Amino acid sequence: MLNSLRSMVCIIATLVLLPLCCGADPDTGIARSEPRNDKTANQPVNVTRQQVVDLSHTFDKQTIYWPTENGFRLIPEKAGITEKGYYYSSNRFMAAEHGGTHLDAPVHFNEKGKSVDRLPLQQLMGEAAVIDVTAACRQDPDYQISVADLRAWEEKTGRQLVDVIVLLNTGYAKYWPDRKKYLGTDQLGPEAVAELHFPGLDPEAARWLTEHRAIKAIGLDTASIDYGQSTRFQSHVTLFKHQIPAFENVADMSRLPISGSTVIALPMKIGGGSGGPLRIVAWLPSEDATSGSRKEP
Repeated sequence: MLNSLRSMVCIIATLVLLPLCCGADPDTGIARSEPRNDKTANQPVNVTRQQVVDLSHTFDKQTIYWPTENGFRLIPEKAGITEKGYYYSSNRFMAAEHGGTHLDAPVHFNEKGKSVDRLPLQQLMGEAAVIDVTAACRQDPDYQISVADLRAWEEKTGRQLVDVIVLLNTGYAKYWPDRKKYLGTDQLGPEAVAELHFPGLDPEAARWLTEHRAIKAIGLDTASIDYGQSTRFQSHVTLFKHQIPAFENVADMSRLPISGSTVIALPMKIGGGSGGPLRIVAWLPSEDATSGSRKEP
């Protein structure tokens, strides 16, 4: 009797868990990604053995902000030898939440969305899935990253965009801090917004990610997750409706592999903030950890 009961429990557990582990995706028919069993899975990052890439632009007088915003200001206050003989310096700074390398919190376009200080840390760190669209963006400054671009990553890696931080590499980081090349215009003020030209995420791709995949966050190396000519910012609205934060003005991603690097993106913890300056870094996978993994052809 006891053995029969144990067998029944095992069968029920298998029936419940099997669809979660390997069920087919309703959108693509591809089997859902199973937990990775290779030696890189669930292993702590060993910083001493891995290269660290800074994906943040410096905040200074050249930092690019939206045309309607004032730029970053560092205001010197004290710098020199004190009466007691030691050197001391301190400054103040002024900046909008959204400018330079920064995070957009869901509340930026969602009244009920999380503010920057309420985002779970687990959502801001994890494996990077780098979507390389540099070739397309060279041809079209108004390019919108599509579902096909996202699926191409899945085909190359044999995995789905699940439990990862998606980074869209448009190649535009190389233009920083040239406003004309980076934004499509070097003009300032409300009138300049209509002149913006840079790539972004297609709203249909944002919808697909939120409805058919399960990503932690998304970032790109342009000034907005929506392309420059957007007037309704639908990708923002869709992502933030699902509490997915966005990283904007990410620095050069060219050293990152399409998969396997570890990203940590920590914004300034502004209470109630709709966003904030972001320090984002990536650890490149060590050679021995990736020797058996699938490489980009």
